[in-house]
Amino acid sequence: QVQLVHSGGGLVQPGGSLRLSCVASEFTWNYYRRWDDYAIGWFRQAPGKEREREGVSCISGSGGYTHFADSVKGRFTISRDNAKNTAFLQMNNLKPDDTAVYYCAAARIDGQCTVEPGLFGSWGQGTQVIVSS
Repeated sequence: QVQLVHSGGGLVQPGGSLRLSCVASEFTWNYYRRWDDYAIGWFRQAPGKEREREGVSCISGSGGYTHFADSVKGRFTISRDNAKNTAFLQMNNLKPDDTAVYYCAAARIDGQCTVEPGLFGSWGQGTQVIVSS
C-alpha cells in the first residue's frame, strides 16, 4: 500500500479555483514500490453525506487514461508527476455544490482507472474545500 499526504484545499468564492495535491510519502508493499504502479482517484464527501464517497476523477499509472464524473467535467483536470510521486486535482469554476472533504486514493490497477471507492486500498487524510461567498 501507499501512505498518501494531501495539500491544498481551503475556502474559495464561487467561480474560483483551487489545486489539490497528493504525494506518496511511503510505499509499504515490498513489491509495488513505484508511483506509476498505482492508479490515483480523487473522491469527495459532502456535508451531511458522510456515508457517500463520490468519485470525482481518476488517472491511470502512466497518466494516459483519465475519467471525470459528469458533475465536474470541463471544470476539473487531473494530472500526475511520477518523478515526484505526486498527483494533482485542478478545480476551476468552483460551485457551492463542490463543497466537501476531498480525498485522494491509490489502487493497483494497470492501464486504466476507476472511481469505485471499494477498489482503493490506500487513502489520504482528506482536505476540506469550501466554496462560499
